[in-house]
Amino acid sequence: MNDIHPTAIVSPKAKLGDNIRVKPYAVIYDDVEIGDDCVIGPSAVIYDGARIGNRVKIFQSAAIANIPQDLKFGNEETYFFIGDDTVIREFTTLHRGTSETGESRIGKNCLLMAYTHVAHDVQIGDNCIVANSVQIAGHITIEDWVIIGGGTLIHQFGKIGQHAMVGGGLRVHMDVPPYIIAMDSPARFAGLNVIGLRRRGFTADEINTLKEAYKVLYESGLNISQGRERLEKEFKNSSYVKNIIDFILGSQRGLIKK
Repeated sequence: MNDIHPTAIVSPKAKLGDNIRVKPYAVIYDDVEIGDDCVIGPSAVIYDGARIGNRVKIFQSAAIANIPQDLKFGNEETYFFIGDDTVIREFTTLHRGTSETGESRIGKNCLLMAYTHVAHDVQIGDNCIVANSVQIAGHITIEDWVIIGGGTLIHQFGKIGQHAMVGGGLRVHMDVPPYIIAMDSPARFAGLNVIGLRRRGFTADEINTLKEAYKVLYESGLNISQGRERLEKEFKNSSYVKNIIDFILGSQRGLIKK
């Protein structure tokens, strides 16, 4: 049985799961699907195109699946997906995709803190933490297990690799490769995310292999293309280094500098 406050406005066309709580003055539009055991906070607005998983908590005054802030948007049918167990804190603004990709997406078990902005056509993986007031521009990809500090600005079409940690108050104008720490503004390479990797079960040997790989990329004097070729030759047996190589091959903006 759902618990919907009498001041909330919920379209009869919206598809709601079981055990959903909708708090005062929330608004849920027609083309919305919400899974089981979710909480929609006071004055939150869930717009057309929202596809929300199970056990998602959305706090007060968040705006979910609003239309993109893109002048090319022509009111086409697009979506915003939120995975299971994700928490969306107060005053976040999440914009659905444009015709270019058709969707924006946040994975499972993520935390987006207050005042975060996620623009159109963004892909955020699982187990990510995005701190207060982070501004994520359009067409950005953030892989799994990424942590982003408060107040950071991320340039459109950028990419942040898995298990990376990005400091607060940064300007990220180039791609952040996997497993590293990015600091300063503009963002620069500041070493391996050793503590984060240990917490997630990486072994000492795996961490040492990643350290050696990043020495090739940032301390050998080679450019990124040359460094990638050397990684391909010297680290054939490491799936983690292969992730770095694949990230470089898919980079559109180039990697952050040291």
